[in-house]
Amino acid sequence: MSQRRTAHIDTFVLDHLPPGELCPETDWTGVPELAYPDSLNAAADLLDHWIARGEGGRTAFHHSAGPWTYTRLHDAANRIANVLVSDCGLVPGERVLLRAANQPMLVACWFAVLKAGGIAVTTMPLLRVRELSDVIQKAHVTLAISDASVSTDLEAAMKGRERARLLRFNHDGADSLNALMAGKPATFSNVQTMAEDPAIVAFTSGTTGQSKATVHSHRDLLATTDTYARYVLRPVQTDVFIGSPPLAFTYALGGLVLFPMRFGASTALLEQATPPQLLEGIQRFRATVAVTSPTAYRAMLNQLPDFDLSSLRACVSAGETLPAATFDRWQKATGITLMDGIGSTEMLHIFVGSTPETAKSGSTGTVVPGYRARVVDEHGREVARGTIGRLAVVGPTGCRYLDGIEHQKKYVQHGWNLTGDAYRQDEDGYFWYESRTDDMIISSGYNIAGVEVENVLLTHASVAECAVVGVPDEARGKIVKAFVVPAKGVTGSDALARELQDFVKAELAPYKYPREVAFVTELPRTPTGKLQRYRLTTGPASNVHPHDPEGWPKPKGYANAVSGTGRMVFVSGQIGWDPLTMKFAAQDFPAQVRQALKNVVASLEAAGAHPNQITRLTWYVTSRDEYLRAQEDIGVAYREVIGRHFPAMSVVVVAGLLEPDARVEIEATAITP
Repeated sequence: MSQRRTAHIDTFVLDHLPPGELCPETDWTGVPELAYPDSLNAAADLLDHWIARGEGGRTAFHHSAGPWTYTRLHDAANRIANVLVSDCGLVPGERVLLRAANQPMLVACWFAVLKAGGIAVTTMPLLRVRELSDVIQKAHVTLAISDASVSTDLEAAMKGRERARLLRFNHDGADSLNALMAGKPATFSNVQTMAEDPAIVAFTSGTTGQSKATVHSHRDLLATTDTYARYVLRPVQTDVFIGSPPLAFTYALGGLVLFPMRFGASTALLEQATPPQLLEGIQRFRATVAVTSPTAYRAMLNQLPDFDLSSLRACVSAGETLPAATFDRWQKATGITLMDGIGSTEMLHIFVGSTPETAKSGSTGTVVPGYRARVVDEHGREVARGTIGRLAVVGPTGCRYLDGIEHQKKYVQHGWNLTGDAYRQDEDGYFWYESRTDDMIISSGYNIAGVEVENVLLTHASVAECAVVGVPDEARGKIVKAFVVPAKGVTGSDALARELQDFVKAELAPYKYPREVAFVTELPRTPTGKLQRYRLTTGPASNVHPHDPEGWPKPKGYANAVSGTGRMVFVSGQIGWDPLTMKFAAQDFPAQVRQALKNVVASLEAAGAHPNQITRLTWYVTSRDEYLRAQEDIGVAYREVIGRHFPAMSVVVVAGLLEPDARVEIEATAITP
């Protein structure tokens, strides 16, 4: 049991935090606003405060279904908090999983959890049963709230777990959250949590292939608003925020909820926010502050003439490195200087960033007031200005992994948070991103930052997107390899590859040029747009080559023959159930196919393989007619789970499978480099 002062009765999270000697140093003296009282519930400062000031009539959230005022949000949160306590028996410290697209009701549920002293665990609608099961198990979740439209996978993940309960909203049933709220008062006495009591468990976005659970307190939530937001972004009440990341990620939580609400502004919440939809939303809601990724800004550039963006005053860019080419093109096209920044789920939000007045093209910026940052060597000693090293940061927030001691030891060293990024700091205090520390390419003794090569390639007219990684080479240890998405109307070819190589040689030292260039249709990214480099280094789609005999027509949905070189990965027969519970979420054939394919992919990834590396699939089905009737649905499921990669494939009709309820079983063979 934890010995700290706490309002939590359920102390699971407190009991599974890292020991004190592994926690980072925290500094609450950087700016005066960080002097919070010992007892603090963030919901009071972010939401109730505006009602007490008599400003509840102002809009908090714009949405396609209509606006929500601060009063409507406040009353809904209080009613939900009453449901959580009186109907669900929630006790302070208990975790509540939330699942929905970005919408005001999700925010109301989030505030309700905080008000009741619970810990919010917000997840994306894109997560499926296996991923949700991991979250539920890691955070020991027994209570969940979901939009009814995305509740099926969550219901399957919760099934069979002791005391599990799922509430649905946007649903007319008698047991829906909406129905339970209707009988509850719009008043609620917030639990008097301590400032350091955990308020959220946020899962990292998995750019390295493994998601980790980070814990942040009520005080942490306010600290992001009183450092980056107050001193760098500087919101005002008339601001209208808008952005693309899901609220499950702390970049969005800060940029779309915490920052605007701390300063009495409003946010336009988009349930879907592709670049065209984001542009349409800016125009429709007259947004003033955009919050998205460098990839999204780059994608929007060619569509700018079709939309009125005259309302915009600030554009925040984070989530991945901002190429100088994108910075320059956006500024030229809009007159707005992108505000680059680096943050992390472990630190909650941005700790190095730029204001429009101080931004430099290619630089992340300077340290945010309230934080301290420096570049250090492998022993934690600060290096000379201009020297590449590891970025280290200390401030009011810091990394605390839930039940993750080994990860904690890597992220926190000598009291400093090591973000995993290689940086250099110039004489003026500006930080310049070089690469991820584990992505630095060492080729023939030379240190090569992939991002530097990427920035050059992105200035070439034939390149829409690119990623540069190091791949093993017997002679040089590693060589530089570029994965390039050609610009619209451009076709990848050997001639273009040579042109790009020569282009880089002309701009950089010759040893930095990509010795291999692979053309791809898209780059692997997380749902927040972060590039997943590990998926490139574990083998591209080009490792596998389909073949058809001369004169044969190209088959639909499979290849006649496939070749590849490398390590073989075999996946045993996977069926359409949840492997953790060994229960079928559905009996219909297409649903079982979808789940079986997901299980195949999960097994591949556990072995370091990717769906694009599958060379053969064998399907065992119990009904030929059922398979033929479901071909269209099977095609949809296949493209969503596997993608547009078609290996050699066989379908075998069998009298039955070992599991009586199974309708399909799928085996796979893959080849990795």
